[in-house]
Amino acid sequence: MTQSLIKELTSPVQMVAKIMRTSSFQYFVSKISQAGFLLFGSAIVAFLWSNIHPESYDHFWHQQLTLQLGSFSLSHSLAHWINEGLMTIFFLTVGLEIKREFLVGGLSDPKRAALPVAAAAGGMVVPGLIYAACNLAGDSISGWGIPMATDIAFSLAVLSILGDRVPFGLRLFLTAFAIADDLGAVLVIAFFYTPSVNLGALGAAAALVVLLFALNRGGVRHSCFYIVCCIVLWFAVAQAGLHATIAGVITAMFVPSSGKYDTDIFLKLVSDRLEKIRCRQDGGCGRSILVNRSHLNAVQEIKLACREVETPLQKLEHGLSSWVGYLILPLFALANAGVHVVGLDLFQALTHPITLGVTLGLLAGKPLGIFIFTFAIARILKAELIQGTTWTHILGAGFLGGIGFTMSLFIANLSFTQGEYLEYAKIGIMIGSFFSACGGYALLRWSGKPS
Repeated sequence: MTQSLIKELTSPVQMVAKIMRTSSFQYFVSKISQAGFLLFGSAIVAFLWSNIHPESYDHFWHQQLTLQLGSFSLSHSLAHWINEGLMTIFFLTVGLEIKREFLVGGLSDPKRAALPVAAAAGGMVVPGLIYAACNLAGDSISGWGIPMATDIAFSLAVLSILGDRVPFGLRLFLTAFAIADDLGAVLVIAFFYTPSVNLGALGAAAALVVLLFALNRGGVRHSCFYIVCCIVLWFAVAQAGLHATIAGVITAMFVPSSGKYDTDIFLKLVSDRLEKIRCRQDGGCGRSILVNRSHLNAVQEIKLACREVETPLQKLEHGLSSWVGYLILPLFALANAGVHVVGLDLFQALTHPITLGVTLGLLAGKPLGIFIFTFAIARILKAELIQGTTWTHILGAGFLGGIGFTMSLFIANLSFTQGEYLEYAKIGIMIGSFFSACGGYALLRWSGKPS
């Protein structure tokens, strides 16, 4: 048993294969795709609940929840705690994903990143312009940022349904441009959806950013220090008048992205320990590793080395992804996807400039912007598409980019307070996202299996 284990672990080819099968990207895609289905179910529940029993829906999410520590107390509605509190963890995860993509992912090489970044830019500019064109004459222009976002969980969930009908490179492209799109959405929230600023609290937030920088440069690797700083930064940013969830993105930028051991040291250490196990095994120290103290010590050292070679960024991202995908995003959908259509003038709702602007921005603006900008940059830079992908695939991905949902709902809540405008925005998000998903699925399925 031990000899077979040693043989497997010491085979370079098998080791590389195992690493590839369990790569961070595949782990991320798998987790986020599963979360997309749960998110879809939560949205349906919210829609049904808000129309079958609207009073209980509104009462539940608007009941006050108070956090009290001594004389200090903070009281907000349950929906507010989810949107401003739990969603900070979501934005922390988004920040970690963005950082990983810029370091080792699809955005790490400027030439490779050109196409997904162009897609993200087009997918933000064109939908925003379409919305603005529909709402220039009214007082609803503040919602221009709503159709600019892409819900990466929903998009990857649709791709997972298609299975091997789409090339692996398209998953890389969609993930890269969706993360670049998330970065753009974060910047839009920070710069355009921020009320008046409290300079004193902003100074405290700046001091905490300096502390995060010092922790990073000082080699502090334990995630709990960064989590504590994120919580305190959340309070400071909220008091400053900025959107509190930005604290998550800021914290993510300073989480260390290198392991305690580099690859060479890790491989040497593991190789040495495996050699000791092999020598002792050949020396007749017993067939079972469980009865040999030397073998156990070597295995424990290998286990410790595996932990130390993993970066804090990876550990935190893996640790948070399940909580975000299976708890936070479904709760966000339950609290925000409720649209009161019973008793609503549907004709007026469907033809209102907000509804039209959001729907057309997602359904038409996203695929057009993504396709045109990607095509233009590819011609200007003479860049090639990822192997296996075609321009039909890019157009299909553009439609999937029109699934705005999570981030669109988030920006809608910042754009409009409670009232008809928010309901119209939600209706536009639901319609635009649904038909974008259908259009993307149909187009990619029609395009056939990759060769």
